[in-house]
Amino acid sequence: MPTKITGTGSFIPTQIEKNESFFNHEFINSDGSTINNTNEVIVEKFKAITGIEERRYIKPSLLNSDIAFFASEKAIKDARIDKETLDYIIVAHNYGDVKHDSEQSDTVPSIASRIKHLLGIKNPKCVGYDILFGCPGWIEGVIQAKAFIASGIAKKCLVVGSETLSRVVDKHDRDSMIYSDGAGAVIVEATDEEGGINAHETATFALDEAHFIYFGETNKPEITDKRRYIKMYGRKIYEFALTNVPLALKACLEKSDYKIEDVKKILIHQANEKMDEAIVKRFYKLHKMEMPEGIMPMSINTLGNSSVATVPTLYDLILKGQLKGHKINKGDVIIFASVGAGMNINAIVYKH
Repeated sequence: MPTKITGTGSFIPTQIEKNESFFNHEFINSDGSTINNTNEVIVEKFKAITGIEERRYIKPSLLNSDIAFFASEKAIKDARIDKETLDYIIVAHNYGDVKHDSEQSDTVPSIASRIKHLLGIKNPKCVGYDILFGCPGWIEGVIQAKAFIASGIAKKCLVVGSETLSRVVDKHDRDSMIYSDGAGAVIVEATDEEGGINAHETATFALDEAHFIYFGETNKPEITDKRRYIKMYGRKIYEFALTNVPLALKACLEKSDYKIEDVKKILIHQANEKMDEAIVKRFYKLHKMEMPEGIMPMSINTLGNSSVATVPTLYDLILKGQLKGHKINKGDVIIFASVGAGMNINAIVYKH
């Protein structure tokens, strides 16, 4: 029986942080040394590499579980289902609920349980759990939902990707400009319709790559508190992604019933515009083809990198006609793909 996404929803925070807001930050190298450039030059170089002009942050009064709930409500409404018929609530995140100006991440109860509570679902057989899988968490949640449905133990699953990275960034680190907040959710169902999830691929590289993204202390030596922040080895991640993600995309497509010429869109994790473009170009190069124009929709320029939320948010924006120049028609073959902390890579070939 086909497994399809029957409803989508997203929450995009209203607080816009433009690049200019970083002009007064005190950026410091990871070794504590001074950066020999003005902030204007630092920000301009950052924009040229990442494509990011602005990003979104949630209001101080909100939590990650709140915005995940908002996106979930929209997805349930869009799918026109009774929330009490949900079998699973699968939530991808990495840092739980972090209150504004707090140093502690809160993951008890799980974000999934909090969403179920906020939705007011009474059915105890609706099971909620969280996934910690880096940025590819939402795609992995969709893969798990398909497995539950294929096994016969579930018919409807809510899969959410939600993160508030603004609460875990080091303001003295240039990489802090990449990160943002957001939430995306989908309903995954067993249906009689043609299409749906056709193939998937997942891999974890942890021998040498496990700590490419990690939690570390601030770049400013004078700060002696033990609070830790999201950190990454950007160059290592870039090289890793360019080598391994195109191969994973190719392997996933080869498992499917489709050929490269059938693919209409590639919805890749919005990590870094230059990196994403290089990945997709290399994927097409493996097929001895040039990357088609318009194949890779991007939202990072205005929304930043919201980790697990980027792919479902991008998908929802396109389906709702809110991403200029892009649409997905019934019957279109698309690929979802992501890379992130772990280091994890995954992909889904999907017929809309």
